[in-house]
Amino acid sequence: MKAIVKDVVGLCLYLCIILGCTYLAVHFVAQRTMVEGTSMAPALFHGDQVIIDKISYRFHEPQRYDLVAFPYRYEQDTYFVKRIIGLPGEKVYIDAQGTIFINDEALDERYGLERINQPGNALTPRILGKGEYFLLGDNRNDSMDSRDSRVGLVRRNEIIGKVFLRILPLSSAGRVE
Repeated sequence: MKAIVKDVVGLCLYLCIILGCTYLAVHFVAQRTMVEGTSMAPALFHGDQVIIDKISYRFHEPQRYDLVAFPYRYEQDTYFVKRIIGLPGEKVYIDAQGTIFINDEALDERYGLERINQPGNALTPRILGKGEYFLLGDNRNDSMDSRDSRVGLVRRNEIIGKVFLRILPLSSAGRVE
């Protein structure tokens, strides 16, 4: 009887350790999320499942062009994935021709799928405050992003982490650049 109790206690302890490690990994190391919509095409597509690295930004700040995930302020359990374009302290605006300017210089980037038709609230130059980021979807004309007042500038403490790995579909699995 003692052996059975010992085995049951050992099994329970083992399961508690596994559950504890899983909890820590999901809450502090990585998170899986599914992409809905086409706002990040061609980098990510509707139905792609990605892993978000939640730990690396504890050691360094987000960089321009990183793909990051953050919660949508107005809908619980909804996360957006967008690309960082503007960094804290920079002046950002988009002119009527769709050119993105950072500190009055045209941004030379190749992530946008097409010319921006609607600069939204970025038509007026904005100086990003400490810990504020300007984010855009790669499919610029089909993206709710920092140009839209419902999203606006994203604060550093809202960024969950960096999207770094696509796990599904298997045909496209691999590192996300």
